[in-house]
Amino acid sequence: MVSSVHAPIIVVPGWRDSGPGHWQSRWSDALPGVRRVQQDDWITPTRQAWVGSLERCIRDAGRPVVLAAHSLGCMAVVHLPDSVHALIDGALLVAPADPERRAVLSDFAPAPCERLPYRSIVVASSNDPFCPIRLAGAYARAWGSEFVRLQDAGHINIESGHGEWPLGLALLQSLSGNLSLGASPSAHPLTSTSESA
Repeated sequence: MVSSVHAPIIVVPGWRDSGPGHWQSRWSDALPGVRRVQQDDWITPTRQAWVGSLERCIRDAGRPVVLAAHSLGCMAVVHLPDSVHALIDGALLVAPADPERRAVLSDFAPAPCERLPYRSIVVASSNDPFCPIRLAGAYARAWGSEFVRLQDAGHINIESGHGEWPLGLALLQSLSGNLSLGASPSAHPLTSTSESA
């Protein structure tokens, strides 16, 4: 499927949400028209509640969207019902969680292994403490996703130095069409050319 130009972006945070400075929060603040999924319980997540919140957010957008998910948010995306798939143009799935590694996330296990019917990119790190790189690669193969392997990038979050994350923004742009950042490229905080590690 060819992505729509300026497809609406929906940010899908993971367990415990994404705090200030996280690339998801930066994108939520800086990219016009971005929607961010809100969960009633970020600490003890249930699959039904999280997937339901994401589905409502997608339907409320009114046209096909691109999803930018992190960690457990990736699991919410891949658990979406088939009836929502036509409303998704693409998905950036960053540092997907292994829901079998922590009891609090176990409601999301097992991870679905069906091919996604839209373009998707899985980004994973060689030393992510929450998901082994081999499992992330297996997810990507099962979901039919492009696979971007980062070296020693941790959980691809603030703790691993990924506040500003230019590579992520470029990958998002490849899914959503030209992103309008609302400022000249040289002035915008999201367009740094150096990749954090």
